[in-house]
Amino acid sequence: MNNFQKGLFDKIQKNANVNPDEIYKVADSVKNADFSDEKTVRRLVRHLAKLANKPISKEKEDKIVQSIVKNNMPMDMQSLNQIFKK
Repeated sequence: MNNFQKGLFDKIQKNANVNPDEIYKVADSVKNADFSDEKTVRRLVRHLAKLANKPISKEKEDKIVQSIVKNNMPMDMQSLNQIFKK
């Protein structure tokens, strides 16, 4: 693992209290997932929220799911932060 990845996982663990091993398990489980399928994406979003022990409103879940399904998810950290803070 390079320094960037280690720093990212350390930040995730600190902010969301999620073990990096759990993140790897989730990432491995969705390697071949169909991200254009709303049910698949919704299940993933709910699983990640539960893993992070962070409640997610229906509105926020819908917004995240639609952004992913429509392949309209921003890839820079500042834009991603804005989505998750709303």
